[in-house]
Amino acid sequence: MALYATLVCQKIIMPLFLIIVTAIGMSLASLQSHASREHIRIVGSSTVYPFTTTVAERFGRISQFRTPVVEITGSGSGLLLFCSGLGIRTIDMTSASRPIKASEVELCQGNGVDDILALNIGHDGIVVAHHIQQPALSLSRNVFYLALAKRVPNPDGSASVVDNPYQYWRDIHPALPQVAIEVLGPPPTSGTRDAWVELVMEGGCQQFDFIRQLQSTDPARYQALCHTMREDGAFIEAGENDNVIVQQLLANPHALGIFGFGFLQQNRDKVRSVAIDGVLPTFNTIADGSYPITRSLFLYVKRAHIGVIPGIEAFLEAYLSDAAMGQGGYLAERGLVPMLDEARANEIKRIRQPNKASAL
Repeated sequence: MALYATLVCQKIIMPLFLIIVTAIGMSLASLQSHASREHIRIVGSSTVYPFTTTVAERFGRISQFRTPVVEITGSGSGLLLFCSGLGIRTIDMTSASRPIKASEVELCQGNGVDDILALNIGHDGIVVAHHIQQPALSLSRNVFYLALAKRVPNPDGSASVVDNPYQYWRDIHPALPQVAIEVLGPPPTSGTRDAWVELVMEGGCQQFDFIRQLQSTDPARYQALCHTMREDGAFIEAGENDNVIVQQLLANPHALGIFGFGFLQQNRDKVRSVAIDGVLPTFNTIADGSYPITRSLFLYVKRAHIGVIPGIEAFLEAYLSDAAMGQGGYLAERGLVPMLDEARANEIKRIRQPNKASAL
């Protein structure tokens, strides 16, 4: 019986052992294959995309490393991908035109991405532009709120709100043109959209006392009134690619488009900017904060990937180098408003800080 049992075990266990060993070997081979990834993977903001691709292309030409792969996903979707986990099957960094949210930090931590290098890479202005052949235009944040919010203060002056009744700009103010309200802008996944509702829509709705008071008495209603865009065709979600908005402005001269200052710089022969609260977007007005729709731009990097994926630290230092961001740097030509030299030097120091032990 003992001999029979031994033979049975050999017939069952040995083949099973071979299957397990084979599977482990295949898994290790697969991991080894993935571990050979030698290019950096970056996703994120459409606003930051032109700057990142410019650095990536130059980095691939003049360094010993391969050209990073850069994709547009929008800030929100990029951060979701970034927070999905560690490992060479995941992305290495994401760009964003807004700060990371607390909920996104929690998502990252839940998936093991708990050592994040957050870099400020400069400043940008959100631009409203129209066809260059149209006359110069100046609009206030209050006008934009009334033009684009889903529900607005009752035109009769009472402390109540109604579904947005305004169809033409002149409906809001007699000095504005008798042109249908049509504004092309980013979707909710975009950092530009987040900044727009916080800096423009909220800035406009706070000028109404009874709405401003809701900020402390009924925060949920306050946010719904100040942040919710109308959905009847006056505001058109044009996707994550700002180049598409520029092309649509050329096809529709009476429309306005919302996008980053860098795209204005690249298309000044085609479109002109609208003054916001009487201030035009320029390098100086964005740098000194006098342009009212100014924001910071960010790169979020997995420290655990530094030293595993070749070239990450060198790429980040190239991004923040004098050649890129110094006076007359090549990113300024693309429309990025750089940080002061001292602030940039501090960011470079943070890149060189050691990362936690990597388990890739």
